[in-house]
Amino acid sequence: MPIVPKHYITPEEYLSRERKAEFRSEYFRGEMFAMAGASANHNLIVGNCIQTLGQQLKKKPCRVFPSDLKLRIESTGLYTYPDVSVVCGEPQLESDAGDVLLNPVVLVEVLSESTEAYDRGKKFEHYRTIPSLKHYVLIAQDRHSIDCFTRSADGSWSLTSCQGLDGKIMLDGIDSALVGAEVYDKVSL
Repeated sequence: MPIVPKHYITPEEYLSRERKAEFRSEYFRGEMFAMAGASANHNLIVGNCIQTLGQQLKKKPCRVFPSDLKLRIESTGLYTYPDVSVVCGEPQLESDAGDVLLNPVVLVEVLSESTEAYDRGKKFEHYRTIPSLKHYVLIAQDRHSIDCFTRSADGSWSLTSCQGLDGKIMLDGIDSALVGAEVYDKVSL
């Protein structure tokens, strides 16, 4: 049986398709990957993070963006949609369309059973190559658990974790914090 070669999609073709699509897809090395929908808990956690960080950053030169803003990792070519992105200073955008971010300082992903291994593994490998990134936050939606990888001045990454509603993750790079009770407000586990 003959093997049908995959059609390589250029980044420009991906962006054109994505801007018209009814659902979101990631892009990597010429292929598009459809993204699954999110649960109620996932959406509550994302909303709580946006609200919490937005309040803390209100008088600072930082902006909080929801998951509709694409991110491009310049060194690897991955286009993806982080659940929450924070930029301090002016956002660097890939084009005049204004829908592809290049310089996040904080990225937040809410974990699901189907994405946790990818978010902790390959996706973090991509994210680590972003020069501006200082914090990568992973939030469980099936338990009260938040992990934060923080980049040190020497480029190494350290992990801080908190469990329970009383726990707190410090985001020193933006002089903010995520508190378990705020992140999980109204979330049913």
